[in-house]
Amino acid sequence: MSLHNPAHPGEILKELILDSLGLTATAAAEHLSVSRKTLSKVINCRGAITPEMALRLEIAFSAPDADHWLRMQNAYDLWHARQSQSSLNVRPYPVVAA
Repeated sequence: MSLHNPAHPGEILKELILDSLGLTATAAAEHLSVSRKTLSKVINCRGAITPEMALRLEIAFSAPDADHWLRMQNAYDLWHARQSQSSLNVRPYPVVAA
């Protein structure tokens, strides 16, 4: 279990790809064939990397691959879910010894 808050994959996308290539959100969105609003949500950590977006990123920028983008999103989402797991109101099911 991760003890720290993992980075949102949109932060990684912005800092390691868009900024390093000198791409604006508008130019990157156009290249990815998505709306600027869609990409902006992702890079501003208000939207998730979907499988389709992960594939677009893989095709456009080669690395990281789509699987990696989805693992980053999953790690981010699961960490946040664990932070509020007490509110799920679920308890372990009792196991009866045979």
